Amino acid sequence: MNSKEKGLEFYDLSNEFGDKAPLWPYFEDVKIERVHYHAKSRVLSQKITTVMHCTTHTDAPAHVIEGTPFIDQVPLSSFFGTAVIVSIPKKKWEVITPEDLENAEPKIQKGDIVIVNTGWHKYWGDSQQYFCYAPGFYKESGDWFVEKGVKGVGSDTQALDHPLGTAIGPHGTGPLQPWICEEYKKETGHEVIEDFPLWEPNHRAILSHGIVGFENVGGEIDEVTGKRVTLAAFPWRWVKGDGCIVRMVAIVDATGEYRL
Repeated sequence: MNSKEKGLEFYDLSNEFGDKAPLWPYFEDVKIERVHYHAKSRVLSQKITTVMHCTTHTDAPAHVIEGTPFIDQVPLSSFFGTAVIVSIPKKKWEVITPEDLENAEPKIQKGDIVIVNTGWHKYWGDSQQYFCYAPGFYKESGDWFVEKGVKGVGSDTQALDHPLGTAIGPHGTGPLQPWICEEYKKETGHEVIEDFPLWEPNHRAILSHGIVGFENVGGEIDEVTGKRVTLAAFPWRWVKGDGCIVRMVAIVDATGEYRL
């Protein structure tokens, strides 16, 4: 449920974080330990061990490009502004194209934070379906975002790139899931590397041009899809951080009284 205050409506676009949170295929499990608990200390204090590329999060440029800014060096203004939540429904392994983005409503404008709802958030969980069969961005969309001059990019999928353009496919430390490559060839007649020859090109395009990126957007995304909203998704002030979990919130002024 969204919350309201003084005419403003708040929508949580974050997926849940906690014990046994869904994880990308090569990450260690989230660990939450109670250092103090009520029966012991009459207070509750917890210790968390986690990768920051978990649940709804943002990537620092340094995550993929050596010598670029860490999360504490990205301006705070990058994580706040006018956003469009656009519906671009996609099925297994489909690519989000520049044509899809051009035709999206509301119209994507220069300076917008663009959040794409492919419908894939409905599969969010510890599943091959969510992490390995997702649709996604690729080089052409990355080039389009840069040319358009958007401020940020996010989607309700496993990464800022199509899974077959990541280590899930034959890139970097991959293939993490060799059977995915075999399945792709069986279905299409092509090797993955033929159709997805580049390693995370959308990541590299947007992050090298100062465009922030958000992965695993979800929560109440359907309730604000098709709308122009004010969006806030701040990371920690983590020195030399490669990325950070965020609480992504879409704010709607239903009354027209407030100018955000």
